[in-house]
Amino acid sequence: MDAKVRLYVDQPLGAGQAVAVGPEQASYLFSVMRLPVGAGVLLFNGRDGEWLARVVDAGKRRGALLCETQTRPQMLPPDLWLLFSPIRKERTNFIVEKAVELGVSRVVPVTTRFTQSERWRQDKQLAHAIEAAEQCGATHLPQVADVQPLTQVLADWPAGRLLFWADEALAGHAPALSGVFAAGQPAAVLVGPEGGFSDDEKARLRALPFVRPISLGPRILRAETAAIAALVLWQSSAGDWR
Repeated sequence: MDAKVRLYVDQPLGAGQAVAVGPEQASYLFSVMRLPVGAGVLLFNGRDGEWLARVVDAGKRRGALLCETQTRPQMLPPDLWLLFSPIRKERTNFIVEKAVELGVSRVVPVTTRFTQSERWRQDKQLAHAIEAAEQCGATHLPQVADVQPLTQVLADWPAGRLLFWADEALAGHAPALSGVFAAGQPAAVLVGPEGGFSDDEKARLRALPFVRPISLGPRILRAETAAIAALVLWQSSAGDWR
């Protein structure tokens, strides 16, 4: 396969399907990457798997690709959400990027009493998610939600989904996680802000029947490290890493 570029497109994909390229993607493909007519490009849209396409028009502000063959079938990640409190810009970007790489189906930013940064651009974070999916070979693009108060998310929690809360109070003396995560069970993991959860928030979480407090080891982790650790633990036990 001679394709050196992988691209997300929000258009149907299939054998013989033409795909239009807009100004931003045309600039990337034909000015930055300097792809000529006939060059191969891998395409995915989150629905139809991955396809090898060929450049048939390479203009400065527009272009066109033609799908040839499917290179990967559509593969959905496990039904796993990540809930986290936005932190500083670069670290929030990092969390979204790694969540995509680690195979979540939905990214849910939440505000809490001690959230230190409420800046959240849904469009910008979706762009980060797309870039991460392009680079890691995913055929699925997770849903990126808008920021919501944690209280509202908990009030609207869907039946049948467990929420695994990374409770820093359990650091160092929690029981082993063996058997806690169940394959096929819709789930979510929750990590707190840099300042932790308030006493009221902790009390509410402990009182909810769908919440399962878990430990992430003997040390208290930074927010972005906690997100990665929790996702890895779940994926290796109940997800598509098994």
